[in-house]
Amino acid sequence: MLINVVKSKIHRVKVTQADLNYIGSITIDEALMLASNLIEGEQVQIVNVNNGERFETYVITGESKSGTICLNGPAARRVAVGDIIIIIGYGMMDFEAAKSFKPSIVFPNEETNLID
Repeated sequence: MLINVVKSKIHRVKVTQADLNYIGSITIDEALMLASNLIEGEQVQIVNVNNGERFETYVITGESKSGTICLNGPAARRVAVGDIIIIIGYGMMDFEAAKSFKPSIVFPNEETNLID
C-alpha cells in the first residue's frame, strides 16, 4: 500500500511579496528549496498561519539567499505581505518504508526567511 507522507516542510516563513498579475505559483528562495528538498514545479500545500487558508500551488525557484517568498496569481489573494505561512511538500511511499522515513524540515528565521 502507498500512502502520502510529508516529504518537505518550510516551517513559518514570512510572505515577502504577492503578485496577482503573475501566472500562479509560489516563488521560494533557492537556498530554502535546497534545504527542504523541494524542486521547481513541485506541488506544495500552503498553510497561512494568519488567516487559516490552505491551498495548493507549485514551486518556482527564487534568488538564493534573498529570503523571497512570493505568492503569484490567484494565490496572491489568499495571503497578505507579512503573513506567516508553512510550505509542505508530500510524497507517496510504501507504508512500511514510511514508518522510518525522515522528512526534510527547515525552520528559517521568521524576520529574514534565511536559515541561521
